[in-house]
Amino acid sequence: MISQCKRVGLALALTFATLSAQAGLTIQNWTTANGVRVYFVESRALPIVDVQVDFRAGGAEAPVGKAGIAGLARGLLDAGAGNLDEDAIANRVADLGAQIGGGVDMDRASVSLRTLSSAAEREGAVDLLATLIQQPTFPAPAVEREKARSIAGLKESDTQPDAILSRRFAAAVFSDHPYGRLPSVDTMASLTREDLVDFHRRHYTAAGAVVSIVGDVSRSDAEAIAVRLTGALPAGALPAPPVDAAAPAGGTIRVPNPSAQAHIAVGQPGIRRGDPDFFPLVVGNYILGGGGFVSRLTREVREKRGYAYSVYSYFSPQRSVGPFQIGLQTKGSQTDDALKVVSETVAAFVKDGPTESELKAAKENLINGFALRLDSNRKMLEQVAVIGSYGLPLDYLDTYRTKVSAVTAAQIRDAFRRHVSPERLVTVVVGGDGDKPAARGGAAR
Repeated sequence: MISQCKRVGLALALTFATLSAQAGLTIQNWTTANGVRVYFVESRALPIVDVQVDFRAGGAEAPVGKAGIAGLARGLLDAGAGNLDEDAIANRVADLGAQIGGGVDMDRASVSLRTLSSAAEREGAVDLLATLIQQPTFPAPAVEREKARSIAGLKESDTQPDAILSRRFAAAVFSDHPYGRLPSVDTMASLTREDLVDFHRRHYTAAGAVVSIVGDVSRSDAEAIAVRLTGALPAGALPAPPVDAAAPAGGTIRVPNPSAQAHIAVGQPGIRRGDPDFFPLVVGNYILGGGGFVSRLTREVREKRGYAYSVYSYFSPQRSVGPFQIGLQTKGSQTDDALKVVSETVAAFVKDGPTESELKAAKENLINGFALRLDSNRKMLEQVAVIGSYGLPLDYLDTYRTKVSAVTAAQIRDAFRRHVSPERLVTVVVGGDGDKPAARGGAAR
């Protein structure tokens, strides 16, 4: 008999063989009778089904003064639903051998499910997930408990340089835009159970829902799953088109903190999902700061001068224009020198673009590493959910490597000039005060 370990090994080998035999994924797409978009990939290598339902219920949808409501609402879906209390839901998940997860970002609230594909387990798990999505009860004791937990976490984060940096950078780059409104102690404290019920009613709707399914089921099974999960949702209104943040004026914000290391973020609004400059920016950013030890920023900041152990850059495309960000930590006494090198490196890259050798190496790394994005059902699900949520072409994964390969140095230079303005970069520095000399006449403490 074949051992369990060998069975798993053979199944994984089949998975990899399947992936290597195709350029991307065969994604089937349809719309349910009540307007929910569904994206489905049939994958028979393992007896598992992964499902994700995404809603336009992310942080950007929070009313003014109610930042934090999206995360609290999503986190309380399994605190009580239908006629089930929190313990009953947890016991049901355990009995089914299922996994329920998900999360919230600024654009989306997601609810995910992993279950065995056998009919009894699958149908039971889908029924449970449907109840959580459609009939949350938001029990008052659970609301107060999770509010208190969130407030304690926010108070703790106010002492941590990285958390302070994240909040101050978002506020500086996005100002009055919803992407710049993050939860605070005051906004969390103001939330009520009625706020949560109203937020769920407005945003967990068919109009704002996308269902992604990857795994060991047929098309007809996938259709039934999608209908069960979303068929009873209220229709809702079509989400409003995104509005981009105004470009910031640039400048430097310094936030005192006793840490010896200065925690630094530099950036500005970058691109939105679906921007035609996406691929030139992906390849270019790999060269600038996204390629780890082979990037220019690492070479200039770390290797040549030793100002930081790690320095990176990235574009985070979102429904509205998301951030372009550079991050590093350095000694407080080296802050200005490190920032000067970062500024010069970015300015030179925007002006001249990459060399041909840099371009060749970046393409090879991106193309050769692409298969790792699809080497499990869960990773496939993540990619399919992004395609569905942001309305990307169904052949996005099939054409990814071809489009990376086609990028030219001139395209990178032109795209960076359109999307990165060195003179308008916002710089936020938190801490580094612990590395400064003690004031004259006093002892260092």
